[in-house]
Amino acid sequence: MKTFLAIFTATPAKLDAWNRLEPSVRADRDKRALVAWNQWATEHAAAIVDVGSPLGHTKRVSAAGTIDTATTSAGYVLIRAESHDAAARIFADHPHFTLMPGDAVEVIECLPLPSAG
Repeated sequence: MKTFLAIFTATPAKLDAWNRLEPSVRADRDKRALVAWNQWATEHAAAIVDVGSPLGHTKRVSAAGTIDTATTSAGYVLIRAESHDAAARIFADHPHFTLMPGDAVEVIECLPLPSAG
């Protein structure tokens, strides 16, 4: 089994459209999305290593210093699967982009650390 980091992304345009929804419509969609997300997590519980969380504000740290910045990363989850394709299939029709303002899920293989010796 391999480990994969799944990053949920949301573009500013998707978030703007979400924020323009009537509050009652948004609240209803939030409620339905949470139920769907929990159903997805239950269905894939055997593959989930870390259920993850939503992500907040971002700081970028480099040799030049630290700055506040924006990102399209909205959340993450850590899973295990036999292959990259199998990991990606876990996110087909995920509520992140079917009910929520997300636009995609990026599934990244976590490679083993190279040996120093």
